[in-house]
Amino acid sequence: MPRPRATAPTAPGAHRAPGPPRTPGPHRTPGPRRAPDPRPAPGTADEVVRWAAFSCALVPVVLLWYGTSPAGAAGTALGLAAVTAACRFLLRRSEHGARHPAAARRGGRHTRSGTPVD
Repeated sequence: MPRPRATAPTAPGAHRAPGPPRTPGPHRTPGPRRAPDPRPAPGTADEVVRWAAFSCALVPVVLLWYGTSPAGAAGTALGLAAVTAACRFLLRRSEHGARHPAAARRGGRHTRSGTPVD
């Protein structure tokens, strides 16, 4: 249960004197407020790709630390980079389809509406 906020005691009938009227300054013009820039939600493709890129750098270092050949570590790094690039492409495509569902349905095998279906 929230506590009531403490207020300063005031005499009955006492009030604050009004201050000067607030007018917009020369740097502020009245009008509609601009919405803040949207930030990506946690768990988006950007975050996943960031972690994958970190893994692409970390895994070869760990492999070298444990004695794997430099060629093996380089091959592993290239393989991870290829998988990361493919996953990034698919995640971006999926996010685009989620943002624009009409664009995701357009095209495909059956694009003509007059084609009979058997």
